[in-house]
Amino acid sequence: MDEDKNNTKINKNNSKTLIAAIAFSLIFGVIGGGLGGMLTVAYSDTVFPWIRKNILQEPIINKNVTVNYNSAITDVVAFASPSVVSISVTKEIPQIQQSPFNDPLFRQFFGDEFQIYDNSGQGTQKQEIGGGSGFVVSADGLIVTNKHVVIDENAEYSVLTNDGNSYSAKILARDPVNDLAILKIDKNNLPALELGDSSNIKLGENVIAIGNALGEFRNTVSTGVISGLSRSITAGGQGFSEQLSGVIQTDAAINPGNSGGPLLNLEGQVIGVNTAVVSGASNIGFAIPINDVKKSVESVIRYGRIVRPYLGVRYILINKQLAEDNNLPYDYGALITRGEQVTELAVIPGSPADKAGLEENDIILEVDGKKIDAENDLAKILFNHSVEEVIKLKVYHKGEEKTVEVRLGEFKD
Repeated sequence: MDEDKNNTKINKNNSKTLIAAIAFSLIFGVIGGGLGGMLTVAYSDTVFPWIRKNILQEPIINKNVTVNYNSAITDVVAFASPSVVSISVTKEIPQIQQSPFNDPLFRQFFGDEFQIYDNSGQGTQKQEIGGGSGFVVSADGLIVTNKHVVIDENAEYSVLTNDGNSYSAKILARDPVNDLAILKIDKNNLPALELGDSSNIKLGENVIAIGNALGEFRNTVSTGVISGLSRSITAGGQGFSEQLSGVIQTDAAINPGNSGGPLLNLEGQVIGVNTAVVSGASNIGFAIPINDVKKSVESVIRYGRIVRPYLGVRYILINKQLAEDNNLPYDYGALITRGEQVTELAVIPGSPADKAGLEENDIILEVDGKKIDAENDLAKILFNHSVEEVIKLKVYHKGEEKTVEVRLGEFKD
């Protein structure tokens, strides 16, 4: 009896398959000539899922679509490359005197700090001292890059476009709390890149990085995937250090000189600004989410500067390990704490936080009902508010929870 039942099932499935085959024959017999060589996707779950679901009654789980990634990548690169620029940094620096200490072989072993400069006040020369990448965000010459690329206020900056022309650049704004800067060149009808939506990116998504690798190889392309989201890092080098939260991690190679270049999806949209790489690691790089960049660009267009809301506290995010190690009552929130230096106070005197009565060792648990954790860092939450806006903080203060209202100020250097 069991065998009969099985045979019955097989026969029913065969009849369904026959019906499907007839349906396919009729359909393709009518339109096959018109479609010709265009039908390159296999039957699987992609061509007519309705037939599989309603005639064969098979569940549709995955769509096994074959995508030509090589073509997608080359198309994006061809589209985006004209919008990617190289940024050159030049400065008047003292000339190096003739000295055995300045011999290249000596410096190879003992470093550049032994070089002897002419300090007479007359021996200077303009030299290129650095560089990076950027990309066009408006046809009238607005360019986004990293703040650390243009950090020297005494230097001069020029932009080399994809067509080989060079333009003097003016620094419109350096972001006070993020590694971003906005430049302007005197040029119209530039090809601007489309800014995507970094809130929709997913782990494993394919990405493309373009930049001026090593300050020498323009429009160098590297590919990879999104390998991490909402990372918190401390990025630094050559006297620059900044705490960055909510950044995108990628294994697309980001080399020195790529800083400030775009991280693109396969639709050619910018989803991040390449900013840092882990030294000594293999392909662990980071990019600032483009949604952060959008607000900075909009602020520059509206106010002529990057306007950031300001609370006025130093803090560390609490996780389970930190809570266990320090016997804290919560495994989430922002613990208000001083920095490593004596001058780095936990609560900045005169700040909105100070006026609201926040103190060192308080824990900010929520902002307007939104819980503070690794996914929703305090800085990230505040960034979505405006200067002069009144927010409600849920705070753990001296053994009890309380709600505090704070009017945000404007961050100024």
